[in-house]
Amino acid sequence: MGSPWKALADDSRRQMLLLLKDQEMTPSQIRTRFLLTLPAVSTHLRVLKDAGLVVERRQGKYRFYSVNFEALSDVVSFFDGFWEERLAKHKGSRTKSVK
Repeated sequence: MGSPWKALADDSRRQMLLLLKDQEMTPSQIRTRFLLTLPAVSTHLRVLKDAGLVVERRQGKYRFYSVNFEALSDVVSFFDGFWEERLAKHKGSRTKSVK
């Protein structure tokens, strides 16, 4: 399995995740939103799938992709913890300076 952090390092892949957060889409549908070739979209989707960030569902000859929210929750948890700590420190420093 690939690293979700490496998969998220590319802006196109982050944008694809945003597209897929509300609905599943085929690579052809995703391609219409980017200035990329279909093979390039497929490559990006493969990286996201290998990292566990998207899941693939096959129906006949079509492949549908959607966000794997369970896997993405680990990434979100990292940032939640990071920002909660940082905001608490910031809030504490503002309270001290107001007195």
